[in-house]
Amino acid sequence: MREVRAARVHVLRTTALGLVQAAAVIATALILAHLGSDLLVHHRSPTDAPGLLVGLVLALMVRALAVLAEQRSAHRAATDAIADLRGRLVEHGARLGPRAAAGRGADLTTLATTGVENLRPYLVGYVPQLLLSATVTPLVLVTILWQDPLSALVAAVTLPLVPLFMILIGKLTVGRSERLLADTRSLWAQMLDLVEGLPTLRALGRQKGPETMVRDLGERHRSSTMGTLRFAFLSSMVLELLATLCVALVAVEIGMRLVYGQMELAPAIAVLVLVPEVYLPLRQVGAQFHASTDGVAAVSASLDVLAEPVPADGTVDCPDLRTSTLRLVDVSVRSRDGLAPHRASLEIRPGTVHAIAGPSGSGKTTAVQVLLGLLEPDDGRAEVVTTDGSVHDVRSVRRQSFYTQLVHLPQRPVLPLGTIRSVLAEVAPEGTGQEALEEAARAAGLDDVVATRGWEAPLGRGGNGLSLGERQRLALARALLSPAPVVILDEPTAHLDGASEERVLELVRSLHSAGRTVVLIAHRSPLLEVADVVSEIAPTTEEESAPAALGSSVGTSAEVEAGESR
Repeated sequence: MREVRAARVHVLRTTALGLVQAAAVIATALILAHLGSDLLVHHRSPTDAPGLLVGLVLALMVRALAVLAEQRSAHRAATDAIADLRGRLVEHGARLGPRAAAGRGADLTTLATTGVENLRPYLVGYVPQLLLSATVTPLVLVTILWQDPLSALVAAVTLPLVPLFMILIGKLTVGRSERLLADTRSLWAQMLDLVEGLPTLRALGRQKGPETMVRDLGERHRSSTMGTLRFAFLSSMVLELLATLCVALVAVEIGMRLVYGQMELAPAIAVLVLVPEVYLPLRQVGAQFHASTDGVAAVSASLDVLAEPVPADGTVDCPDLRTSTLRLVDVSVRSRDGLAPHRASLEIRPGTVHAIAGPSGSGKTTAVQVLLGLLEPDDGRAEVVTTDGSVHDVRSVRRQSFYTQLVHLPQRPVLPLGTIRSVLAEVAPEGTGQEALEEAARAAGLDDVVATRGWEAPLGRGGNGLSLGERQRLALARALLSPAPVVILDEPTAHLDGASEERVLELVRSLHSAGRTVVLIAHRSPLLEVADVVSEIAPTTEEESAPAALGSSVGTSAEVEAGESR
């Protein structure tokens, strides 16, 4: 409730509807008692009191409408609350940066999808019944006290038995929801990892092995689910039996007093109608409890993620990157085996093609993440240097003003939903015509895809419907259309053939001739040859001495000059 506004509104609305239901229940019981007493004692037909009949119908209709409104509002509030929490969870996970989310992407995916979806039973079933217990139950109990104090005493004495048995059952299931959520998240993570690795397994001819793992995962999920259902059914059975016995106890004592003439018929009928309503909300709380705890556990896990601190946004606007230099100064980032990169220093001057090279695992992509402010280095800093010599730490500039001047193309492009035309037009400046789109597609080697599929070919999530190489070409065309002055390409030719690679090289030259700064993360020699400056980045292990590691790091002014002369 503190974190999600939709949950607060839902609680207030449900409380008001609970009071309406309580009033309707009490009115229904009193009218039925009066009509029944007149019929059985005074032999007057209910049609002789049309006003009471109309009041009875209205009370029943009001209660039905209140229940309907409660259910509708509960489902809407649950949808809004889940969407709110899911959006904040995904946004916060993105703001944590790539290093904080590394290794738990599948876990966050599970939490943001099926995890928070378990909040629905809590908001739709558990919360309304809990609020009805706080509104309907005490009001009905007071009405019974007014009609028959002895029955109220019996109901008040037996009422605590319901939460008592709920506690006893809860002792049996303590921690089960947390374990079930953890188990589900583990199963999802393993399944997602397996699905992502299937292309590699297929390439190695090992695609026939994982069916045993899938079978085991399914069996574990079935066992966890059946265990939860067993406890839920046990809880419902015990609470139903207990509530039935409590109502029967009140009914028996009323019946005995009626037989011996110690009680009037009208209050007896009213009490018999009202007594089940005393136990019903608490009984429903117990029945909904086990389904709701899954959602509560998911929310707790989500709030734990939201509580993780994110890097603070900067306070100054980023300088114009068309004339400013991006610089890394002695940047080191700790990896599993040591530091990658280690003491990396480089300068990316405006209007140049700057290649970052090094062996796999040396920290090239990590260095770019530090340069973009996505990753906090263990040592060193990333800077933006203006033409007048003023220096701004990347962490001190506002992200929005910084990122609007950048285009970052990772090895696996991130593409929005839409058609080929809309995906390209989305990044192009306003007023860009069809000729500019066609020229960008031709420069990126996307023209053959357009010729085959057409401009209106639909793309699924992440570019689904195109091959990895075609997605790469589409992302390159987007980079060409974007007006951002700095373009960062991470292995842009990794998924392309020789002919397409030549087009990418020509595209890099076009970007360079247009005065834009191009940063290449490259292994292949053709990409290194097209660069004005090449900076080598090397890692170091814990066993290596600091002087040796320092000697292995590159990016010195001599090498920059050598790269410029080349």
